[in-house]
Amino acid sequence: MSQIFTASADTRLRTVLLAIFFALIAGGLFAGGYMDSSYATLVGWVQNQPVPFSHEHHVGGLGIDCRYCHTTVETSKHAGLPATHICMTCHSQLWTGAPMLAPVRESLASGKPIAWQRVARLPDYVYFDHAIHIARGVPCVSCHGRVDKMPLMARAVALQMQFCLGCHRNPAAALHPPDQVTRMDWSDWNKHPETHKLYGQLMVKTYGIEPAKLDDCNICHR
Repeated sequence: MSQIFTASADTRLRTVLLAIFFALIAGGLFAGGYMDSSYATLVGWVQNQPVPFSHEHHVGGLGIDCRYCHTTVETSKHAGLPATHICMTCHSQLWTGAPMLAPVRESLASGKPIAWQRVARLPDYVYFDHAIHIARGVPCVSCHGRVDKMPLMARAVALQMQFCLGCHRNPAAALHPPDQVTRMDWSDWNKHPETHKLYGQLMVKTYGIEPAKLDDCNICHR
């Protein structure tokens, strides 16, 4: 009776199955590493903008409040990108002929908005409302980082679901006085963790926040 499989067939089959097993493991590790890499999260990456606007200069140096440029952050789900007339409030008097500000002058003359590129962009399937977070006292720095130290704006944190859930499951730790949300430096506040903890717990009760409901899927996916 003739033999159907050669003597090495079993060895070759085992080798192929082992190679597939290791390939799957390597693929999983690569995918996991990619999702957490700055290439995927864009943390630290600078977006090309029509005008090289420096938050370090305007916020850190001149002390301009975030709400001066992002006018709808307290009243709308969108913070709003700076309108041309806001830039020209100052630059109709200062640096009026600066080459880097040519796009601003052209925008004013043509009536066409400046095409700013969003840095902290969420996917279309994620619902986020700036107004409610500001009203409850979540500081700008929590999501946008120390913009007062950014010569050019870059994403500060990985805007992934785990980041959002971290706050939603423990909102007390994220809450600060609503009238100070645009503060950049909270170092003195953080020196008193117990006071901060008590404040956060009090605000959770005051606002009727229910952490158990904040990680429901329909909170962010509507």
